[in-house]
Amino acid sequence: MKICVFGTRGFPNIQGGVEKHCENLYTHMPNDIKFDVCRRKSYVTTNTTFPNINFVDISNTQKRGLEAAFHSLASAFYAIKTKPDAVHIHNIGPGMTAPLLKLFGIKTVLTYHSANYEHEKWNGPEKLILRFCEHIALKYSDRIIFVNKEQMGKYSAKIQAKSVYIPNGVNPPINTNDTSFLKQFGLEKGKYIISVGRITPEKGFDKLIEAFYKSDIKNEYKLAIVGGVEFENEYKKQLDDLIQDDKVVFTGYACGENLAELYKNARLYVLSSFNEGFPLVLLEAMSYNLDIIASDISAARLVKLDDSDYYPPSDTNELAKKINQKVLSDFHNKKYDLSEYDWKKIADKTASIYKEMLHN
Repeated sequence: MKICVFGTRGFPNIQGGVEKHCENLYTHMPNDIKFDVCRRKSYVTTNTTFPNINFVDISNTQKRGLEAAFHSLASAFYAIKTKPDAVHIHNIGPGMTAPLLKLFGIKTVLTYHSANYEHEKWNGPEKLILRFCEHIALKYSDRIIFVNKEQMGKYSAKIQAKSVYIPNGVNPPINTNDTSFLKQFGLEKGKYIISVGRITPEKGFDKLIEAFYKSDIKNEYKLAIVGGVEFENEYKKQLDDLIQDDKVVFTGYACGENLAELYKNARLYVLSSFNEGFPLVLLEAMSYNLDIIASDISAARLVKLDDSDYYPPSDTNELAKKINQKVLSDFHNKKYDLSEYDWKKIADKTASIYKEMLHN
């Protein structure tokens, strides 16, 4: 069986939740399934290979709003030319190509990661286009995988009949005793709060910084924001303007052992997002047994933290209060049941979707 994959910038070690999802999903797949993964050439930084994956690197524009559309069309034409057994599309924007693929007799699986039109970075017309893409993607895809079961429940019985909930997964934590990456940013073990994500408005980092400076721990602890900037330079400038001293640091994008260092040695993890599909970063923080505070959004509720771990999004006073409560209490690692989020089980479930769809 051969599956063509697009809707991701690519992998390995490319920033983004969809990118991390795809890296883990396809590298855990059964060896009897082969994949053509269409990557956006400008993001590729490594020649790493995997036994069952053929990377197809396609030149792309990096204009916001056009990048995904152009790459998705180019990838769809590649699939039409090579005639795979099926195409696996990631997210609703690239899902606009589903009717084109259907026209050429190619079956499609859509993974619905998030309602992108809810993100603040898009203007009114762009949000309307994304809603139209969602309508087309859901209507014409043969099977749909939702990583968020609450999102799946919003649609008609007809859509749900061809849909299945399969969550994101998490890998075992990397055991490292190195602290050299921490030292580059003046971070000390157990003396900083961490938050991870691409620097975009929906991540709520501005509210997190405001809450940190309202807290009682701002003089003894630091806040480390881990993520890179792509198109949101104005938002990054807004964040820079909020910083009052050296207590808030941006590490840029981190992965592998560098990211493991940051997770392992943090005192607390905070998810300040307004919108998420299924936050992989929460699972990662849980795998390192970190204490957690999360904004009370439906996606964050999927991991079933204690009620006291959630706060109303945008409420910086309540977030500051919870930061004080967590950090000033006795430190203890927490234990979480992550058995549901095993990538091998998730890959096997996804593979069964392919086989069932093609058999039918």
